[in-house]
Amino acid sequence: MSKRDYYEVLEVSKSASADEIKKAYRKMAIKFHPDKNPGDKEAENNFKEAAEAYEVLSDDNKRARYDQFGHAGMSGNGGFGGGGFGGGMNMEDIFSQFGDIFGGGGFGGFGGGGGRQQVKGSNLRIRIKLNLEEMVNGTTKTLKVKRMKMAEGATSKTCPTCNGAGVQMKVMNTMFGQMQTQTTCGTCQGVGKVADKIPAGANAQGLIKDEEEISINIPEGARDGIQLSVRGKGNDAPFGGIPGDLLVIIEEEIDKTIKREGDNLHQELYVSFAEAALGTKKEIPTVGGKVKITVDPGTQSGKILRLSGKGLPSIDSYGKGDMFIHINVWTPQNLTKEQKDFFEKQMANGEMEAEPSGKEKTFFDKVKDLFN
Repeated sequence: MSKRDYYEVLEVSKSASADEIKKAYRKMAIKFHPDKNPGDKEAENNFKEAAEAYEVLSDDNKRARYDQFGHAGMSGNGGFGGGGFGGGMNMEDIFSQFGDIFGGGGFGGFGGGGGRQQVKGSNLRIRIKLNLEEMVNGTTKTLKVKRMKMAEGATSKTCPTCNGAGVQMKVMNTMFGQMQTQTTCGTCQGVGKVADKIPAGANAQGLIKDEEEISINIPEGARDGIQLSVRGKGNDAPFGGIPGDLLVIIEEEIDKTIKREGDNLHQELYVSFAEAALGTKKEIPTVGGKVKITVDPGTQSGKILRLSGKGLPSIDSYGKGDMFIHINVWTPQNLTKEQKDFFEKQMANGEMEAEPSGKEKTFFDKVKDLFN
């Protein structure tokens, strides 16, 4: 596939000034940056293409040669003809070469002409199970977590490979002269220090596994799958780096009686024939404590009572969900002789027959009411 015109790539005119070209490249680099487009191969190719265009147009000699001969003038002995800058160098090389475009300090975590990096330790992940009451009201959990920490007595010395700079310089010979690039030091991984004295039981970086009690505050309205971050409670970084974070993933503990549906809660309440016919008061558990509800005389099986604001706090607004009580009239399965005689007498007299008035709500009416 033929290469696109470099001016077209950066969306500038052939008369564009050096400052305009620099601004155009920065805009393209931000737009197609890999951190903003994870896994997007097309964006990555556009990013490399923009870097290649800028590498040529930002250099007066290369730009003049390109203006005269086009892409043909860029090929040959180490030039750009075999895939170009973007195809022959990795992302770190690109940012090392053009770090000044992003203010001298790189962009999005890539080195950009700076010196030693402050390395961060790796994150740890744990899962915590919460019941509905804890999810509603919030709670504090104290857990024992095993994390890598700097061993007592561990000492370091300056990295002999990079002399403490944290980076290494590489020189590439091209048809236009030598090109110098900067990469993270492979010996110290950018820290600038390596282990000198390692206590027994510690690894090559002076880290040792240790158990620590950590208190984790769970806010109100936590949900299954939500991830909380406890800063600085992951693994330590070697020799003065920043500790990683402890990532806490919330799991919902299934309740035996109360079922959750979004912010709303549901539970079933069984009442006897007598209670349904005469009416009664019942005490039921909720996530906020026990409450008393009234079952009206003549209540039919399947009726749904709504307790406003007795659900979970909403994570999208300031309100709370509701609790729905599903009434079930319990049909006795084992009658005594007296009970059986009573019901047979009522049936013989034509009493207690099912006599719907036509005003009873269907199942679909009840479901519709839940959302009105």
